Amino acid sequence: MLGKTVTVTVDRPLGSFHPVHKDISYPINYGYIKGIMAPDGEEQDAYILGVDVPLQTFTGRVIAIIRRADDVEEKWVTAPDGVTFTEEEIREAVRFQEQYFQSEVAEMWER
Repeated sequence: MLGKTVTVTVDRPLGSFHPVHKDISYPINYGYIKGIMAPDGEEQDAYILGVDVPLQTFTGRVIAIIRRADDVEEKWVTAPDGVTFTEEEIREAVRFQEQYFQSEVAEMWER
């Protein structure tokens, strides 16, 4: 899926709080991709980087895949077409949530 364009339905917009863990706020938009099922049986989750306003939906490119060693899920990282981030920038942007898992930026899209 790296490099592919996807549409993310945002269920946790920038500035919102996790529905269960109320101490986790979202400094970026986060959601899921309708119709693409993840290993956890839910639709594929995606972080959205490069947009500084709360969103309801977002269409952009998959620029990285985050894998978790201690979870069945992987998270996709999306960004507007033409916008790039380094591995370190991605890790820092998603640290608010990934700090609770053994995760790594396993794949990155090279334009």
